[in-house]
Amino acid sequence: MRDFSTNFGLQWIDSLNEFLCKIVSWFTLTMVLLTFLIVVLRYGFNLGWIAMQESVMYLHAMVFLLGAAHTLRVNEHVRVDIFYRRFSPKKQAKVDIFGSLLLLMPVNIFIFMVSLEYVLRSWRVMEESQEAGGMPAVFLLKSLILIFPLTMLLQGIAETVRNVARLSLNKHLSKDINK
Repeated sequence: MRDFSTNFGLQWIDSLNEFLCKIVSWFTLTMVLLTFLIVVLRYGFNLGWIAMQESVMYLHAMVFLLGAAHTLRVNEHVRVDIFYRRFSPKKQAKVDIFGSLLLLMPVNIFIFMVSLEYVLRSWRVMEESQEAGGMPAVFLLKSLILIFPLTMLLQGIAETVRNVARLSLNKHLSKDINK
């Protein structure tokens, strides 16, 4: 399976999402520390800055939008698996393939297409926060809306190829066993 993954670039997709996961881990820690600092400054010293509060929102968006594909990779997305967990690995692979082809990929393509003009418009005007003293890079934040479906699509393709390979491997193994 490893040679198969390497040949089709699946390892590159996994590595990309693993790298993003490591960044997201640091963003999560930063977000927690920054939130603590905001609370201490606000309630302890009666101080506050809009940019600091917005940066927590930016970090929160980055955690979810950049971490979603890794969550898919490690099979930790929320699902109703009342039936799924009882399925055989072969049946699970089929469900995952159809789920990716009929739900994950079309939804992410839709998100990308619908969001493209919205993000491009933000870049054209180099959109900034509407709040006085806010973050000057709203256009960068909005770019995550496009990065999310791209990473999800890539990981969805990788998972689909892996599941097709599992089914093929099962067919070859069952033929060898029956000989």
